[in-house]
Amino acid sequence: MKTVAIFLVKLICLFRAVFSCVYHKSRFIAAALIMIFTAFAASPAYGQNARLQIDHLDRLASTAAETVDVTIDSSLLQVASKFLSSKKADEARIKELIAGLKGVYVKSFQFDNEGEYTEADVDMIRSQLRAPGWTRIVDVKSRRSGENVEVYTMIEADNVAGLAIIAAERRELTIVNIVGPIDLEKLADLEGQFGIPRFGFERMGRYKKE
Repeated sequence: MKTVAIFLVKLICLFRAVFSCVYHKSRFIAAALIMIFTAFAASPAYGQNARLQIDHLDRLASTAAETVDVTIDSSLLQVASKFLSSKKADEARIKELIAGLKGVYVKSFQFDNEGEYTEADVDMIRSQLRAPGWTRIVDVKSRRSGENVEVYTMIEADNVAGLAIIAAERRELTIVNIVGPIDLEKLADLEGQFGIPRFGFERMGRYKKE
């Protein structure tokens, strides 16, 4: 039981790192996800091609002051799901959340100096996010702060099958790739539990209703 508990704690920490990257790196990312939440509903469909190749960014770790590298594939999600009880409300919520996902992949780098990553590094990601497979639904740029956020969705049979976020700043680069359906309403149920911070999902729900 102790081993299982440690495993679950590590898994929750991974999810915390993922969604912290999404919601705490930039106010633009939060705004972008509000748009996604309003425009799309989660569905049981997913696409294998929603997985992006982002390993070329690993070289940036050698010069980054801080690095976040999260890889949660379908096998890990399935194993984790077996340890969660459907009879306990809190665990059931987590089980329902991860049951629909096929993978969560994040690479985030913070640098002490500007120019540590190149536009070519980002273009290698963008080249995988072209039509007809992917559609860019958000493109936010700030000349003042240097923050740039792009959000892409993969749609299959009118269903959201994947999500990709590119958040680039002068001294920071974050790539988020989620494979599988995304239901932010379910994530809202997890706020404040199991050490997961409050990310403002309740506010997104109010935005949708308005």
